[in-house]
Amino acid sequence: METIRNRTYDEERALYGARSLTVTDCRFDGPADGESAFKEGADLTVARCFFNLRYPFWHDKRLKIEQCEMTPLCRAALWYCDDVQIDDTRLHGIKALRECKNVRLKNCDIISPEFGWSSRGVEMTGCRAESEYFMLRAEGLLFRNVRLTGKYSFQYIENALFEDCTFETKDAFWHAKNVTVKNSLIKGEYLAWYSENLTLENCRIIGTQPLCYCKNLTLINCELLDADLCFERSEVNATITTPVVSIKNPLSGCIHVPAVGEIIRDIPGADGEVVIEDGQAPKTEEAVCEKTY
Repeated sequence: METIRNRTYDEERALYGARSLTVTDCRFDGPADGESAFKEGADLTVARCFFNLRYPFWHDKRLKIEQCEMTPLCRAALWYCDDVQIDDTRLHGIKALRECKNVRLKNCDIISPEFGWSSRGVEMTGCRAESEYFMLRAEGLLFRNVRLTGKYSFQYIENALFEDCTFETKDAFWHAKNVTVKNSLIKGEYLAWYSENLTLENCRIIGTQPLCYCKNLTLINCELLDADLCFERSEVNATITTPVVSIKNPLSGCIHVPAVGEIIRDIPGADGEVVIEDGQAPKTEEAVCEKTY
């Protein structure tokens, strides 16, 4: 395997089509402002490199990136790549990952709007991310110990597992399908509207109007804080461990909750059962179900 060290490249397609190449301690920057340094390559290892030019990795296969920095000028850094490992790297350019397959990220710092769109088989461990529209339409996700801040995250994703994560993001999980979230904090407004087959287990959920218009929604031992108008028009089975401000028009299923300030039923077919564990009747427009033993 050929090795390149301590070089600076700024020309167009500087290492186009490279195969079986290791590149270390190099810079991709300069007045020529060239794009697509590693386009159409394979079996590449890139370590401790600085990227300040656009589109460095497109259509690459079997790519390993370690301890690199991609600046805000490094736009659309990885597109259409397959079998990628990224460790201890700063990804700070917009649209840093798109339509890639089999990507593993570990201990990365991500500041990248529109990150991860239409990617498949993405594993992320120990990463921090700031993004808008994070992972839109992605499939096959496995996230562990990831901290995310942003807006409109995980929309239209499918087949995903998240464990021990912190998500502070508005409008997360809209239209998501077949998703499980465990032991995580989710903070933001309008959580997971229109989702299908979403399971939340041992999670803390903070914010207004969560979990509306959902199909086959499951909550297991979750906290709902500052949560009002929950579960509107949702099919839901839930065990909630904290008092809830209000529940509105659940369509079906059963919600166990220690206390609820108000239950609103003002449409036909809002037949979801609400079981008040402390036995105190909430304010309601119709009588709630009685606890059964």
